[in-house]
Amino acid sequence: MSHTLGIRQAQKQKTRQALLDAALGLLEEQSLSSLGLREVTRAVGVAPTAFYRHFRSTADLGVALVEEALGSLHPMIRTTVSSAGDSDQRIERAVGLIAHHVETHPAHVRFIARERHGGVQSVRQAIQDQLARFTEEVKAALAKDPVSEGWNDDDLRMLAHLYVDQMLMTASLFLDALEAPEEERRRVVQVATRQMRLISIGREHWLD
Repeated sequence: MSHTLGIRQAQKQKTRQALLDAALGLLEEQSLSSLGLREVTRAVGVAPTAFYRHFRSTADLGVALVEEALGSLHPMIRTTVSSAGDSDQRIERAVGLIAHHVETHPAHVRFIARERHGGVQSVRQAIQDQLARFTEEVKAALAKDPVSEGWNDDDLRMLAHLYVDQMLMTASLFLDALEAPEEERRRVVQVATRQMRLISIGREHWLD
């Protein structure tokens, strides 16, 4: 009996992932607010009723996509702001990690960029919640860094918010340059690096 249940559970998870993957593909060409569940189930090859075994609505599916797109990034964010290495090394590491993520998950990055200010409130809220978690995690990391010694909570949170916003902006720059010539991609790296360095310089002198 347990073996049968295991097979059913695996099949259910497989169908759920197929619905997420199909929706992500369809969202390359449209916004979530215009996506119909029948489009998604047709792409997977299941009956529309099967959709409701996994999601209450397309908005619920969108929230699951937010978790898939951003939920796994928390370790990367912590690595980006860790105190290992000097300032330039940390910036180089951060830009490299963001570039690699955009190259390997462009559809997820494009989905977040579009739906962050999209028409589905629950999805906008889910994105904001994830970004707020990033900000708190970055703040906690910065509080342990000697460069931030003596900073109060409000200033640490402000700095963390700057870093998170800059990471999102950098991801958008890399996304726009995915199909661009090598020279343009190098320019994006240079711009992103200089912007990160500007934040870093301001951080070092904030208490002067």
